[in-house]
Amino acid sequence: YEKVMSVAVISKVIVVEGKSDKKKLQEVLSEPVHIICTNGTMGISKLDAILEELIGHKVYIMTDADKAGKIIRNWFKRHLSESRHIYIDPKYGEVSRCPHDYLAKVLMKHEFEVKDGNVAHERQTVFAWQSAW
Repeated sequence: YEKVMSVAVISKVIVVEGKSDKKKLQEVLSEPVHIICTNGTMGISKLDAILEELIGHKVYIMTDADKAGKIIRNWFKRHLSESRHIYIDPKYGEVSRCPHDYLAKVLMKHEFEVKDGNVAHERQTVFAWQSAW
């Protein structure tokens, strides 16, 4: 019974490609979020199976900036058009290679709560820059 209740409370879902992407997001996020791995494009059939479960949740797609990521995004645009897309800077290529502070900033733009340690360094940098003027 408790498990059912906790699942109902979590309304946000982020779809990523791999376990390393999931791990990186877990290091940055401070709120409970379901993170689903597609394990590359082979996971599309898996997503077909859970599509009904995703309806009613806020679904965010955060895939790598490559061909496989684009295929997954296009699948969601067709089958779950209300999903929101979070894009990463192509210079990082993969979600798992993004720095923590960069991911925190991107996730906060989409109203995710992130751990304080991920943005503290950025605040110090901004403060140092402002004091130089």
